[in-house]
Amino acid sequence: MTIEVGAKIPDVEVQTPGPEGPKPVRTGDVLGSGRVVLFAVPGAFTPTCSDYHLPSFLVRHDELKAAGVDTIACIAVNDAFVMKAWGEAQNVESKVLLLADGNGAFTEAIGLQMDGSGFGLGTRSQRYAMVIEDGVVVTLNVEPGPGLTVSAADAVLEGLAAR
Repeated sequence: MTIEVGAKIPDVEVQTPGPEGPKPVRTGDVLGSGRVVLFAVPGAFTPTCSDYHLPSFLVRHDELKAAGVDTIACIAVNDAFVMKAWGEAQNVESKVLLLADGNGAFTEAIGLQMDGSGFGLGTRSQRYAMVIEDGVVVTLNVEPGPGLTVSAADAVLEGLAAR
């Protein structure tokens, strides 16, 4: 079942890339406090994710922070080594917390997995953005199909302004 607005974010282990290698973290710890924008991409280094989705959050970083966002996080069903390389290639620095959901545990727990086997990707995450406040989902924007209409930083900012 897909997570809904008003639900508490599941607490599962994912990894963050770091200089000394992957570091396990709990989603309850990194997403459960303050106002968090979490967006998911089907895969690091894929065209829409690399050309538009992640960059939209880098470009709008300061505006999101000014709107009261404490943490901007990106999750993908990729390993931490791929997420690290992608973050370096995208010059993420400390603007976006990269989360590697290598086994898809978080994605499965929120019910937003996608079958990308037709594209050679296997099981991945659907593309979405959510706003989480103190561990509770307050906004959930899942892309209705291919493309980027409701989960880019502009759409998240519009939603935050409307609250």
